[in-house]
Amino acid sequence: MRDFEGWTDRASPRGDADGGYDHTRTVKEYYDLCTEFMVMGWGESLHFAPLSPGESLEDSKIRHQRLMMSRLELRPGMTVVDVGCGIGGPMRRVAREVGVRVVGINASEVQCNNARRLNEAAGLAGQTDCLQCSFMDMSAIADRTFDRGYAIESTCHADDKAGAFAEIYRVLKPGALFWGQEMCMTDLYDPGDDRHRAIKQELMHGIALKDIATFGEVNRALATAGFEVLEGEDLAADGHRQDTPWYQPMETLRGLPGSAFRRIPMGRKALRWGVRLAEFFGAFPRGSAEVVALLDRTADAYVAGGKTGIFTPLYCFVARRPLSG
Repeated sequence: MRDFEGWTDRASPRGDADGGYDHTRTVKEYYDLCTEFMVMGWGESLHFAPLSPGESLEDSKIRHQRLMMSRLELRPGMTVVDVGCGIGGPMRRVAREVGVRVVGINASEVQCNNARRLNEAAGLAGQTDCLQCSFMDMSAIADRTFDRGYAIESTCHADDKAGAFAEIYRVLKPGALFWGQEMCMTDLYDPGDDRHRAIKQELMHGIALKDIATFGEVNRALATAGFEVLEGEDLAADGHRQDTPWYQPMETLRGLPGSAFRRIPMGRKALRWGVRLAEFFGAFPRGSAEVVALLDRTADAYVAGGKTGIFTPLYCFVARRPLSG
């Protein structure tokens, strides 16, 4: 854990003077350390979703995944790539509900193994797979393999976004649709504001993001890779959902039926002390409480970014690889 905590220093120009810093390795370490505790708080689908009043976080994620399926125009028999698949929550829903084959890409051995185990338990081993590799280098996959693709809060980790999109472009068939969900700084972010900069730095550190792009930067990276951007929208800015903002599950139980106590500040603090006690008795590996503390600080940064309006995890786009590409 201490090695991970120093990643921002290693990634800085001074720390990377010899050019040896590898951000993919940092992201892999982050998920290897944090996945178990993320799942405890957030479930098998490790992503945000726009909430509606009276809707649970779990239901909102299902509705959001179905929106993605609709936008991708998925049909039975297609082969789909899940770029940065986590432990496969969306993958299983897509495979089960649409009847497609889904191949997940993940650099984390921990997450890949969990995804395969859960896929098999769900009876979906024949429809799914998880390939352990970086989405920056999917050389094990031939050109023009997939009918569709999606990346949910994964390509935000790329230190070369255009390069990541170019590799995704390569493995998609001409005419294929690609859905993405990116963490972004909004137009309200002011780089001259000390508090704004501090929130951004805390988010970058706590989520293992080398930078956080703007909407325009995401679109330009897609275009550089060759994609046609068909639509792009910050779903956190949807006016009728402002009474139930995307960060509410990390702030309060109010208005969210079935919400987990362990997500809110008091619950996160209780979990931290419980894990520290479990460490003492050998039930958790040493350093586990430090991981929970990192996730607690990052949750506070998410809430601060959402409340100020300078950050969103819900910039969603649909792009297409041209038929002539």
